[in-house]
Amino acid sequence: MQKGKINITTENIFPIIKKFLYSDHEIFLREIISNAVDATQKLKTFQSTGDFKGEIKDETIRIKLDAKKKTITVSDHGIGMTAEEVEKFINQIAFSSAEEFLEKYKDKANAIIGHFGMGFYSSFMVSKKVEIHTKSYKPGSKAVLWSCDGSPEFELGEKAKKDVGTDIILHIDTESKEFLEESRISELLKKYSRYLPIPVAFGKEKEWKDGKEVETKKDNIINITHPAWTRKPADLKDEDYKEFYRDMYPMQEEPLFWIHLNVDYPFKLTGILYFPKIKNQVEVQRNKIQLFSNQVYVTDSVEGIVPEFLTLLHGVIDSPDIPLNVSRSYLQSDGNVKKISGHINKKVADRLNEIFKKDRSGFENKWDDLKLFIVYGLISDEKFYDRASKFALLKNTDDKYFTFEEYEKLIKENQTDKNKTLVYLYANNKDDQHSYIEAAKAKGYDVLLMDGQLDTHFLSQLEQKLTGSRFVRVDADVPDKLIQKEDTKGSSLTGDQQNILSGVFMGPLVNKEGFNVVFEDLSETENPLIITQSEFTRRMKDMSAMGGGMDFYGTLPDSYNLVVNSNHPLIGKVLEDCGKKMEKEMKSLNEKVESLKEHKTELEKAKEAKKEEEIKQEDKDKLEDINKKIGEIEDKKNKKLEKAGKENSLVCQLIDLALLSNNMLKGENLSKFVKRSIDLI
Repeated sequence: MQKGKINITTENIFPIIKKFLYSDHEIFLREIISNAVDATQKLKTFQSTGDFKGEIKDETIRIKLDAKKKTITVSDHGIGMTAEEVEKFINQIAFSSAEEFLEKYKDKANAIIGHFGMGFYSSFMVSKKVEIHTKSYKPGSKAVLWSCDGSPEFELGEKAKKDVGTDIILHIDTESKEFLEESRISELLKKYSRYLPIPVAFGKEKEWKDGKEVETKKDNIINITHPAWTRKPADLKDEDYKEFYRDMYPMQEEPLFWIHLNVDYPFKLTGILYFPKIKNQVEVQRNKIQLFSNQVYVTDSVEGIVPEFLTLLHGVIDSPDIPLNVSRSYLQSDGNVKKISGHINKKVADRLNEIFKKDRSGFENKWDDLKLFIVYGLISDEKFYDRASKFALLKNTDDKYFTFEEYEKLIKENQTDKNKTLVYLYANNKDDQHSYIEAAKAKGYDVLLMDGQLDTHFLSQLEQKLTGSRFVRVDADVPDKLIQKEDTKGSSLTGDQQNILSGVFMGPLVNKEGFNVVFEDLSETENPLIITQSEFTRRMKDMSAMGGGMDFYGTLPDSYNLVVNSNHPLIGKVLEDCGKKMEKEMKSLNEKVESLKEHKTELEKAKEAKKEEEIKQEDKDKLEDINKKIGEIEDKKNKKLEKAGKENSLVCQLIDLALLSNNMLKGENLSKFVKRSIDLI
């Protein structure tokens, strides 16, 4: 038995491997099985080139778990190794046999995975000892036994072994006992080895017999050696694609459609991307696209390879041309990665455009599920916007669909304001904003439905892209001012009348701080009171809530305008009821205020000609006292007016109707409204 030291550059290589080389210790099984696949693929290549004259009786790679002995064994019938090759490829870390093989057989080689020669040593992350039992395919070769306990020392000697191939035996350490559980190994095999090109068996198939589960003699093959993405699109039917999707995502609904990637130049790329059904308000799940390298699972974090917006898709991408770091776990920045990302972007856009042109009706039926993907792409990727703007759709509140160009033609004549700006009206909730939608439609306007998760950002982008346009939500103003055709006149009510009505209508409002009373001369047929919300402030708050970088607006309270229709008969009735009852009292209070204001004006004029230090303290105190008295009287007036409003059934009813039409009347206040309505009837 030969003894020696592994040729490494540092005595501490094993602790480094154990702790830092791989992002997850579970990777060891992927690496050992990948080496077994490589060995089998090489032997098949040698057979096809005539370098191996024998017969490959069994390609299957077998994984055996022995919980009692605390071992995992991975066996293959590949090329095996001679003692000299073990010295070269095992005892010299990072001297990869795969690199040498690829150089020699690059035009004929089957898919070879390894590139770094480090994969084997991942076994020491979970093992206290590793053994290699191997016999080369070369005629006259003797079987070899190599063993190492995780230190630089190893043992190498002859071994009795009949079959060509390699057995790797891992003696699992105490810290890694989880890998001695059958369920854990099954989980890892499904994750990393599900689509390997060589059959992989883990134990035997089981069946129910006499009320219990028993093993059969048939190998339990855990992988699909020719998954859908490795086959030609012409050889696949729709059911093949759906079956593969069900295998990858057994709990998911059937996909909307899919895109088969198959590129040979200037890089090699295969794969299938599926568009899953995702409703607008459902939490988006990423990490559903799996990256493979020659059918070996690498990662499900594909940012950089797949454009950001397409990380919402499901499926698989396989490319040996995507550079990985030594542990095969992380992507490296590379020109090919950018080219692949650009190709996927174009391929997806072309496929969507093809479906749109071929079957627009079917495309519209799928739009609610597709919208999230497409809108995300439009707002995050300039190249995708240029391609997708031809087939992206806008949906109105009547469930009709339009391209950007079609919708502009539809509304141009009737929805252009006095400044020649095209106004796109929209709602984000058909039920909550129903009365506003109907009021806008009554004026001949069309209203879009923008109820998607990303629509707030989408609107802002469209305003930049669609020259001379702006988007306004239907509850942002009264119908006459949503799209101003001409300058509007102020209210016909006097200042005193407006002051009385402002105070009276503030009375029944629960949250007075969020409301501002304004007056408009509207048609008598319009509602007496209308609640509106500033488009700019509300949209900024929405963007802040979505993490749009508008943090300042997110801290502001909601702000509403209570629009009083000066021309409505019921407003006149309120003014008559409250105005007459409080006329004398208001007149007296107003006279006191006016008298104080006159005195205040005299004092302020006297101050104008003096410097600050020349003003007597007595005059300063007088001015402060006058301001205080004016404030007290105004406060007294407001409290009296608010009290009158609270006590007036008509005022309360009008306020509640306005709140109700804006979906803002709830709980106890809604119950009071219902009771009051019955009493009034």
